[in-house]
Parts: sequence; C-alpha cells; structure tokens
Amino acid sequence: MKEIKAKNYSIFFGINGYDKLLEYIKVNNYSKIFIHLDSNTNKLCLNVFLKQFKEIDFEKLVSRPGEENKNIESCLLLWNNLSERSGDRKSLIINLGGGVVGDMGGFIASTFKRGIDYVNIPTTLLSMVDASVGGKTGVDLGVLKNQVGTFYDPKMVIIDPLYLNTLEYSEILSGYAEIFKHSIISDLIFFDKLNSYNENLDFKNIDLIKASIEIKNRIVLLDPKEENERKALNFGHTLGHSIESFFLKSKNRLLHGEAIAIGMILASYISHKSLGFSIKDVEKIKQHILKIYKKISFTNNNVQDIINLLVHDKKNSHGKINFVLIKKIGKPVYDIEVRNETIIDAFNYYSY
Repeated sequence: MKEIKAKNYSIFFGINGYDKLLEYIKVNNYSKIFIHLDSNTNKLCLNVFLKQFKEIDFEKLVSRPGEENKNIESCLLLWNNLSERSGDRKSLIINLGGGVVGDMGGFIASTFKRGIDYVNIPTTLLSMVDASVGGKTGVDLGVLKNQVGTFYDPKMVIIDPLYLNTLEYSEILSGYAEIFKHSIISDLIFFDKLNSYNENLDFKNIDLIKASIEIKNRIVLLDPKEENERKALNFGHTLGHSIESFFLKSKNRLLHGEAIAIGMILASYISHKSLGFSIKDVEKIKQHILKIYKKISFTNNNVQDIINLLVHDKKNSHGKINFVLIKKIGKPVYDIEVRNETIIDAFNYYSY
C-alpha cells in the first residue's frame, strides 16, 4: 500500500510521498517554502529529507525542542519569523519533526494570514501513528496540554520509516503506546496479534504502522471534529494527559506514550468497574504494557494532584469530567463520568 486517503488529503508511504510532494509544489507554484524543524530534527533528520528531496529552495524555521516549548511564546517567534521573511498567503510550511513540531507547525499554518498550506513529514513513531494524522493542531498552556488549537488539515502526510533510525529507543516505545491503543478501541484481531508478539515485537514494523494509521484515519473520517466516534481515540488520555502534565516539570519526566500507557491500564480497570469490561482483558492490557514500560510509583498526594488536573481536560463539558471507556475490545464508550474513588482504586490496581 502506497497511499491512504483521508478526507481532504492523502497519506503517502516512502519515496512515493516525496514524488507526490514535488508534483504538488510545482502545480501550486508557492511563493515561499519553509521547512519547520526543531534543533534535534535540524541536526538528525534534515539530511535524510534532503537525500530524497533535493529540488526545492526553502528557508528553515527552527523551534526549540520538547513539549515544554509547545506554547504561545514559541508561536510568537515563528509568526514573527514568517513575517520578517516575507511569508505570504501562498507560502507553504513543511513540518519535519515529531508531534510538537507537527502540532505547533500546523497551528502556525492555520493562523498565519488566516491560513496557509502545510505538509506533515513525521519523524517519530508517535507522530506517524497519531499527531500527523487527523488535522488537529495546537499548543499547551503551561503544563496543560493542547488547550489552544484548531482543526486544520495538511495538504498531505508522508510516512518514511527511515526517520525512525534517528530515534532513541525510548521514543520508539512512546509511539508504540498509540498503536496498542488503536488495537484496544477498534480491532480484537489486531489486539491479539500485538499481545502474541511478546518479546519479538518489532516496534518499527511498517505493517504495524500502516495498520495503526488506517484505524485512526477510519475513525477520523467518521467524525472529523470529535463530536462522537473520534472521542474513542482519547482512550487512556484523560488520566494519561494529567499524568504527563504532573510530571512535565519534574526531573522524572515521562514521555507521552509512557504516560498514556499508564492511562490505558487505569482506563481499562475503570471500564471493568463501571461497564463490566472483562478483568481477563484488563490483565492482558496491564501485563502487555508492563512488559514494555517501567512501572511508576505514585504517592497518595501524587494521585490527588493528578485528579485535580483532570478539570482542565479539553474533553470535559458542562463542568463534567468525561472518560472514554470500553465495554469489550473494539467497543469504546465515551462521555462516561467516573467517581474519584474509582480513579483511586484504578491507581491501586496499577500499583500492586
């Protein structure tokens, strides 16, 4: 498979994507092309890109790396940079990086001159299977994730597994959490397949990446603006984001996937208590995740601080904290209120 059709754009794989990008640039006659990177992808990934794609003139926009720099202050620097370099409504931004580069670059594109074109070329496993697909853009407010953003589709997405060779192993594992999440919310066969791999799982396997992207794209096509079915993609993220935010300014920071992995164990147990989700499947999820990710210790005060952060989750409405839970593998249920006592029980289950 060389292409997956999204609603308003296509997702291309490997060298085919660069050919399509060159063709698209020539047809649209852009006035300027900006490549948005962070200091890491500028050093590690730009040369990989240029070996495949040598035929354009471009200017670089370089951001500071890391979730802590995914904020309005960084956006101001980028907006000013675009303006100072005579960016106009016929400019194109190519986001070459992970989720922070893609989320923030998409947000910049959606707002500069009331909207310019952009392309995503994700360089991490996490951004390949999650952030680059679906048209969500955004930045954080302090430690609170993705509080400001837009729905704004890229013109195309290019998935090239060569970039995965530039990553530390921990970043590969972070991306796998989203692949596993996609199996839980949509496909028992895929779920069983991932569980059967045990120690032989190749996290960079292109077939796993494609299968995961297909699942997310299928859900987004049903519900582009996250009014119904797309909410399922937030399984594990309500508590996972709060855990990630809690650790964001600590020296024991967690990567996104590490926090979401914990969130999925918690959400699975809460699903058991609230919806009768099979405890055997809860155990499967827990054991699979704990084979891959180290267990984190939480004090009672930590848990309470994490619960307090839930009020800021962007999925909430009318003052209610809403969870995505599952009745069985492939059958998510959304907008479920959960008592604090059940959340505490879930942390106890995770910890024992």
